[in-house]
Amino acid sequence: MSVVARGGARGNGRATVYRTQTDSPIGPLGLYGTVDGLMAIVFPRHSRIAVEDWLQRVIGEAYIVDDTDFHEEALDQLEEYFAGNRRRFELALDVRGTPFQRRVWDAVAAVPYGQTRSYAEIARAVGCPRGVRAVGAANGANPLPLIIPCHRVIGSHGGLHGYGGGLDVKAKLLQLEGVAVR
Repeated sequence: MSVVARGGARGNGRATVYRTQTDSPIGPLGLYGTVDGLMAIVFPRHSRIAVEDWLQRVIGEAYIVDDTDFHEEALDQLEEYFAGNRRRFELALDVRGTPFQRRVWDAVAAVPYGQTRSYAEIARAVGCPRGVRAVGAANGANPLPLIIPCHRVIGSHGGLHGYGGGLDVKAKLLQLEGVAVR
């Protein structure tokens, strides 16, 4: 999957953003998307206000409406993933980020189901071998965890480091995919 973004990290347009919430084995998830695709998946520990402020910044003027039907395909694919029946998501995405973030997210999206890569390996893959911390920051800014599988990025010695949903959730996701975790 290639992460195709519309514009940069800052927006000056306007769009309707469709929002819904769903239960999952890792807790309730919020989904946000435009007619161009899914923009964000939000973990329970994240503030709805902070996410919606981010949407206002990257779009410019975001009109947010609740609409579960809009996200039917994403909800179905997430359910299949959590049931162990989906290894790759096939969804339209409306990803917003800087060029560096998009390079990192492309590299992360290329990590196959059931495998991991270190932050250093991702840094080398994006042509920035000394940029491990920058890769970590870009990974932390990933608006689409699960779809862009940042849970598959681990420390150089195999340990779990940093995850927006919490390390317990990262461990659960890796275990779901059959990856032994430390």
